[in-house]
Formats: sequence, structure tokens, C-alpha cells
Amino acid sequence: MSRILAVAPALPEHVYAQSEITAELSDIITDDRVKRAVMSRFHQASGIGHRHTVLPLEEYRDLRSFQQANDLWISEGTALAARAVTAALATCGLDADQVDYLLFTSVTGMAAPSIDARLVPVLGLRQNIKRMPSFGLGCVAGAAGLARIHDYLLGHPDEIAVLVSVELCSLTLQRDDDSTANFVASGLFGDGAAAVVVAGARRAAELGLPGPEILGTRANLYPDSESVIGWDIGGTGFRIMLTAAVSDTIDANIDADVRGLLAEHELVPDDVGAWIAHPGGPKVLEAFEHGLHLENAELAASWRSLDAVGNLSSSSVLHVLSDMLHQPIGTNGLLFALGPGVTSEYVLLRWAA
Repeated sequence: MSRILAVAPALPEHVYAQSEITAELSDIITDDRVKRAVMSRFHQASGIGHRHTVLPLEEYRDLRSFQQANDLWISEGTALAARAVTAALATCGLDADQVDYLLFTSVTGMAAPSIDARLVPVLGLRQNIKRMPSFGLGCVAGAAGLARIHDYLLGHPDEIAVLVSVELCSLTLQRDDDSTANFVASGLFGDGAAAVVVAGARRAAELGLPGPEILGTRANLYPDSESVIGWDIGGTGFRIMLTAAVSDTIDANIDADVRGLLAEHELVPDDVGAWIAHPGGPKVLEAFEHGLHLENAELAASWRSLDAVGNLSSSSVLHVLSDMLHQPIGTNGLLFALGPGVTSEYVLLRWAA
């Protein structure tokens, strides 16, 4: 079994109260007073107190082209990713040249060469490091990235892998889009990054560091759901596609998904002591609670993360993992998220000495 050695969240320095963000963005998105009031109600109902942004709030008025936004995603995203990876490696006492495999994920910008390639000279990673950039998984990619790293390490048990997620959601802001989906998205998503260091089984035993082991994973792609959540990518960049069917999709599928994965390891939901859920928004967390028959307190870390930083897309569940990383030995945990597809990913954990 591979083992998680360290998790390091990273956030931009600019942080604002939700009310400040609403006031600034309403001028950019619509000049209709009625629609501004509707947008404000959506923002107030988001469960979010503060969000971080990669730019000072007043500079978003001057962000007028996809190229301009994407150039910022490359420069600022690379810097934020470097901060996260450096912190994660320092936590477990590893040097950059000891990393064998790097999986990078983001759904808020595009580049070739990708940000992971740009990290090699910045961090001093080996030139022969194996890299895998990922785009398109959206919010599910934090969980999916951990699952794919585990798959890789099963075949390379002597190696060290790093997952790095960077999401600069504020750079996808759509001007003059007064759709309900944009009202919701403009009040929900924040900017952030996270890095996770994972060791293959033999390397983990050699290092002797504590942390949760990855017992197993499961993925599910739900049919006829491709229009539920995602991006409509065009001349203005990333335009949100978001419907109320997200909660219905969760409610219809999550219980069977979770019970199926747990049964493979002779476990049931009552055996899970740490629920690490993607804080997609109030309705998403409520759907998780309803579908899994959980008490609100069992997703407390996810609710706290939503309030403190908003939905960071793929980085969010990794921020929650960081908050919940220290559990009693023997605790079973389940990390899970969903994203465009609609697809879900589940990572079963057990804390070991």
C-alpha cells in the first residue's frame, strides 16, 4: 500500500470577505439592479465567509481577455505550485531530486509546456522525472490524482510521487454574463493550490514516517450527465456550465458507490472514522450528508474549509485532507469528490504508524 507522507495547502496572499467580493464583481457582471440583488442572494447563501484571489480585487476590472488571464494562470500558478511542493517536501524531509513522479492537475488554465514542466528547473527536480499533466477533471481531480498516483506506485513501490493541484478560479471570471450559473460560480469558487507527497510501499517502510495508507480506490462515470457541470470553452475563456442536477446525481449514486468500495475491504460505513469530502458548496455537502446518512458534524472539516476559502475545485479536498491528516492509528478514512462527467472518485485510507 502506498502512504501519504505530507499534504501542503497554499493560498494567494489576497483575501477578502465574501461581501467585498460580491460588491466588486457585481459591477463587472451586470448593471441590472434586480439581477445584482439576485446575485447577492446567491453569494450570501454560499456558506462562504472569505475567499483568496490571485490578484488584488480591484484589478479584475482590467482582466479583459482570455490570453491575459491565461498568462497570469501560468506565471502565478507556477509560483503557487512551487510554494506548495516545497512545503510538502520539507514536511517529510525530502529533497526535490528525490521525487520520481509528478502528477499536475488544473482546470482553470492551459499551457504547453505545462506547469509541471516549468516546476522542474524552479524546484530542482530531476530532468528524468516522470510527469503527467491533467486537465478536464475539475473538482474531482484532487481525489482522482491521489487514486492515479496510488495506481502508479503499486507498480513502483520504491518511488516517491507528488500530486500538485493549482486552481486560479478567479481568472475564469466572465464579464457581462448574468446567467444564474455565473451568479452561483462567482460566489463559490476561490483560488488555491495543494501538494501531496506519497511513497510506494517499500519506500514508505524505508522512511518509517507516519501517515495514512491508501487501501483502495473507486471511480464512477454517470451516464447522461455530461451537461450537469463543466466548462463551455470559447473566445472569452472558461464559461461555467452548472445545473441543480449535481445534488440529484450525488443522491442517486453515492451510497452504492461508497458501500461497494468498502465491501471490497470488508468494511461498512460505520467503520469509517474520517469523512474527507470535497466542499463543493452547501447543496453538495448536504447531498453528501443525505446520501451517506451522515450527521453534519461528520463533514465539519469540509464545512470549515468552504467557509474559510470557498470551493477551490481540485485543490479543495486536499485542503480538507491537510486539516484531517492526523488521526488515531487504525482509523479508516474515505476521501471523495465529484466533477465534470459527472464523475466521482473515492480513495479509501487507513492511518498507520
